[in-house]
Amino acid sequence: MQTTSRTGLTDRSLVALAFLNFFLADARDGLGPFLDGFLATHGWSPMTLGVVATLGGVLGMVATPLFGAWVDASHRKRTLIIVPVILVNAAALWTLASPGNASVFGGQSATAIVGAIVGPALMGLTLGLVGEKRFSHQVARNEFWNHLGNVASLAGIYAATVAFGLNGIIGLMVLTAMAAVVATLAIDPKKINHDVARGLAHDDGAPGPSGYSVLVSSKGLILLAVTLMIFHFGNAPISRLIAQDFSIRLGTPFLTTAVTTGVSQLAMIVMALAAPFLIRRFGLASIFLIGLLALPARGAIAGSFTDFSIIFPVQILDGIGAGLIGIATPVAVERILAGTGRFNVGLAAVMTVQGIGASLSNIVAGWLTDMGGYGLAYWVHGGVAAFAVAAFVLGRESIAPLKNNDMDATTGR
Repeated sequence: MQTTSRTGLTDRSLVALAFLNFFLADARDGLGPFLDGFLATHGWSPMTLGVVATLGGVLGMVATPLFGAWVDASHRKRTLIIVPVILVNAAALWTLASPGNASVFGGQSATAIVGAIVGPALMGLTLGLVGEKRFSHQVARNEFWNHLGNVASLAGIYAATVAFGLNGIIGLMVLTAMAAVVATLAIDPKKINHDVARGLAHDDGAPGPSGYSVLVSSKGLILLAVTLMIFHFGNAPISRLIAQDFSIRLGTPFLTTAVTTGVSQLAMIVMALAAPFLIRRFGLASIFLIGLLALPARGAIAGSFTDFSIIFPVQILDGIGAGLIGIATPVAVERILAGTGRFNVGLAAVMTVQGIGASLSNIVAGWLTDMGGYGLAYWVHGGVAAFAVAAFVLGRESIAPLKNNDMDATTGR
């Protein structure tokens, strides 16, 4: 079997991967966090926005495991990034041009379905380029460039809105989508080891991958998925609700969302830089625990205060929690499924289950907000974190298997 080594990588592919993550931050999500603020100022209620988000989440949830299996089998991983980027941005432009029922529900449904393939494709491409030993470090680097790209995008949207209004946002979306496509094409396809990309780095000649049965029989994968489902049920709607709340109060959806999202993205950049050291020093399980514990504090602060200044601690905690969980999750899946050849479909399955939590949370958050205001929704969703922490503590050995560097950290060697 071909192996992937440090010397087998070209500078072009590594630089291109960094640029891809930088521009993909904006290109794969379309309107992303700006959708709620934009639609809230056009008369869309929290409940209706929750239904929109839930519909997209359910469709993405259904599509994700199928796409994960596709990524495992495909030798055209670059294409599986380029096509969704083009379609997602086309849907976003449709929504901006005509924010009616057809464009919002249709556009967001299409975005959810085609966007569901980008995550598994990017992780598979990364694993195939750098190999198992360097994977956790490269995931952190990917996240660094992704969050840096988000911050740059937010600054660009702020400037474009001030200078050109909606036309500036449209122009910026087109440019970032084109840049993401060019960066993807710059990755040398010959340097992607497709066996390694699907988690066959340790293949010992035994019978091949057993398909979806490996997922059902993996205790660690099931426990990880359940923990993340609970976490994302609690965490997913809070940023959306903050964007809605302050966009309505201030009447500036794009500028308000740029500020609130930018704070969390800056915190995520710090987490991406710190994550490799933290994993080596304290172990993967400790990183999960820190990320999970950030959520109840976030909900309590958001639910207790109403001044705009609360976005800083609330969104910093989002950056800590979601940032660390986002880095730790693919690393955990790679460890759990090492040698099975089902890394991408395994990651997709975890993303699907966590998507159940995120999707259900949106409609529940909309109902809670309509019933008792934004404060009630913050308290309820922040409080859910206790169950995620409990689930992780009970299954931590299976969810975050130890590796040599983890064992060294726990023993002080």
